[in-house]
Amino acid sequence: MENRPVGTRQARELLRVAFGPSIVALGVIAAVVLLQLVIANSDMTGALGAIASMWLGVHLVPISIGGSELGVMPLLPMLAMVWGTARSTAGATSPQGSWFVTRWVVASAIGGPLLIAAISLAVVHDAASVLTQLQTPDALRAFGSVLAVHAVGAAIGVGSRIGRRVLTDSPLPGWLPDAFRAASAGVLALLGLSGVVMVGSMIVHWATMHDLYGITDSLFGQFSLTLLAVLYIPNVLVGTAAIAVGSSAHIGLATFSSFTVLGGDIPALPVLAAVPSPPLGPVWVALLIVGAASGVALGQQAARRPLPLLPAIAKLVVAAALAALTMAVLGYAGGGRLGNFGDVGVDQTTFGPAAFLWFAGIGALTVAMSGGITRRVKVPTPVSEPEAEEEPDEGEAEPEPELEADPDFEPAFDTAPEQESDFEPAFETNPEQQADFEPAFEPAPQEEPETQAPVEDPDTQPPGARESLGVLDDPEEHFFTDDSATPGTSPDRARESDD
Repeated sequence: MENRPVGTRQARELLRVAFGPSIVALGVIAAVVLLQLVIANSDMTGALGAIASMWLGVHLVPISIGGSELGVMPLLPMLAMVWGTARSTAGATSPQGSWFVTRWVVASAIGGPLLIAAISLAVVHDAASVLTQLQTPDALRAFGSVLAVHAVGAAIGVGSRIGRRVLTDSPLPGWLPDAFRAASAGVLALLGLSGVVMVGSMIVHWATMHDLYGITDSLFGQFSLTLLAVLYIPNVLVGTAAIAVGSSAHIGLATFSSFTVLGGDIPALPVLAAVPSPPLGPVWVALLIVGAASGVALGQQAARRPLPLLPAIAKLVVAAALAALTMAVLGYAGGGRLGNFGDVGVDQTTFGPAAFLWFAGIGALTVAMSGGITRRVKVPTPVSEPEAEEEPDEGEAEPEPELEADPDFEPAFDTAPEQESDFEPAFETNPEQQADFEPAFEPAPQEEPETQAPVEDPDTQPPGARESLGVLDDPEEHFFTDDSATPGTSPDRARESDD
């Protein structure tokens, strides 16, 4: 994390963020105004007022001239201002920078234009005292429009640099960046296809566009009309998109939709030659394909990373809502009052919901068909490793290995662990077996055992002799076969001879 204080380099970047886009816009506006005044052989009396008014107009602030309000401002300069603010803030924001510096970047991107807006309002108010036809715009509307334009640009610029880090550290779902990308794809597809329809309609209505250029005979006048028409192209695109999704656009009393057209007076702007003329032909019903295609584009982007059913639906709904909200905001920004023509714009009541239905409905179908929904992955149960052989408990003896029985040998006692024995062995025969008894004697490990003398009849021996050998008074201990030992031989020697 970079936690350095704002130094000289950071201060220079903050100044560029605060005043860079606005100064560039003022320079372009000043060049256009001065060129217009020079060509018209006019004095420079109202030059500053015109420049300040046009700078506010770039931020969608209505301008009133001679009692007529120009509220329908071109969207292209506003979009250029948003792009410039986003680019400058993105260049001054470090992906690993501290929040302190990031806040200063955002504050500079908003504070600088607000300062210029205050200066512009003061200049317009001063020029209105000389030019009676120029009126000072509403201050609250002016500051609000400037704040909104540069706040959107700053959010886009900063979000492009630290958006993923913020989403990683927050509890928001990880598919949210994909939803933003899908929404952008849907909006661009809708506007792009609407542009194709607009160009085709202008070609069809080429004669109408030629008549609109006929209002001026000068080359400079036609150049001015062309420049003004280019600035209003995004407005016409938004109106075409409204018609494509099933809503309507209107210019005063003239209303245009995919199902009906009501004629009326339209301004003499060459780009407005693309509007349909009554009676409406069936070709305009094909505009609905544009809405369906934009929904397909959104669905394809949403299906790039397949998710289970519920997260996939949530991602699609969020993307459709963002795309519809963006189109609704553009429709509101591109509308307003146009002097004596009346209100110009789209039907806000149906535009946003209609766009959402196209994006969500066709997008959901596209996600399902494109494999954007996966089954929930079941976590496999870990395979247990083969358990090692369990060691016998302290009180449990291991079973002895089974030996082949000798038919000619009868054991003196049963060695099966399951059977209980009635005696205690004199010594332990299995070295690994844990015995619960102590042997009666411990033979010397290094001395060979001496040969035992023949055991006499136990009845003739004194009781002390049997107790010294540790042998129980059990007659089976003295049994032996005739073919394996001679009379008088001890049981141990009989067993050795059999083995």
